[in-house]
Amino acid sequence: MKIGILGFGSMGKTHAYSVENLKYFYSPLSFSAEVKGICTRNISRAEALCSQYGAGKAYANEDEMINDPEIDVIDICTPNIAHYETLKKAISAGKHIYCEKPLCTTAAEAFEIAKLAREKNITCAVVFNTRFLLPVIRAKELVEAGKIGDVLSFRGAFLHSSSADPNKPAGWKQNKDICGGGVLFDLGSHIIDLIYYLCGEFEAVSGMSQIAYKTRAGMDGQCWETNADEAFYMTARLKNGACGTISVGKIMHGTNDDHSFEIYGTKGSLKFDLMDPNFLWFYDATAPENVRGYTKIECCGRYAAPGGVFPGVKAPIGWLRGHVGSMYNFLQAVADGRKAVPSFDDAAHIQAVMEAAYRSSETGKLELV
Repeated sequence: MKIGILGFGSMGKTHAYSVENLKYFYSPLSFSAEVKGICTRNISRAEALCSQYGAGKAYANEDEMINDPEIDVIDICTPNIAHYETLKKAISAGKHIYCEKPLCTTAAEAFEIAKLAREKNITCAVVFNTRFLLPVIRAKELVEAGKIGDVLSFRGAFLHSSSADPNKPAGWKQNKDICGGGVLFDLGSHIIDLIYYLCGEFEAVSGMSQIAYKTRAGMDGQCWETNADEAFYMTARLKNGACGTISVGKIMHGTNDDHSFEIYGTKGSLKFDLMDPNFLWFYDATAPENVRGYTKIECCGRYAAPGGVFPGVKAPIGWLRGHVGSMYNFLQAVADGRKAVPSFDDAAHIQAVMEAAYRSSETGKLELV
């Protein structure tokens, strides 16, 4: 499979790394894949990147890449506001698509894209990479096995300190005109997806946004009025009756990549923190009272075959491993000619949740998803 990457910032580089290293992490690999093209806003930069990473052809624009019969997969790593038009072109061209989150900037666009992709019968996936960290995989197995019973409550968070310094200039992810939203889109989409994946579909949400620093330097270094949420707080009810909270923000001193969840059920509980990525915590409420307590389940590199061979089942896991797993999951689906998950339909549901949360922040009311 020949992959063309649109946009080559930190995520484009991460996706290219994932493709390049699949053969080491998954052995034997039942398909072959390589990055055969890069497209950025500047052709000179694309040419330099192709030379640096051995990535084949530099494309002057996305239309040239999308319509190239030599490219099988379009990997979208561009700013959020560009996704919708690019996705329509790629679907029309019959390309398989791997798209960074969020899928679009509105729920209407996301549902339209998901419908078009289904009708075209192409394989598409959105990059909710934390699904593919082994503790999350174990959590899914325990939930589906009924080990915690029916989900009653949850708490999710994704906290950064990247905007905690008011003197730090804003990047494009802090600019609503480019991102389409704020931290809810950037970090919130991930934790909302994990709650959806592990606990069930959302039914209603209440949200409150926060801008802590009204002005800061913009991308050009000039004084700029902050136009996107720097933190967001939600309460939510799922269709199965479970209720909980979600908090995301980039203004929290002392945090790095603090992505965590707690899930409480009728028979037990689960806890995970990305800053301690090798372990999942499980509480069995059905055990005798005198031996109850959280069990620390070691996960490390114990992926199911063919994924546990490198660097070894006991080797500590890292952040990149989730991206490698996400890319493998998508490309294996392409190779098998089947649908991939998390799908564009999944992404559209997450988009609807975020849109309802933004509405709630404006109206002060509980909003249905």
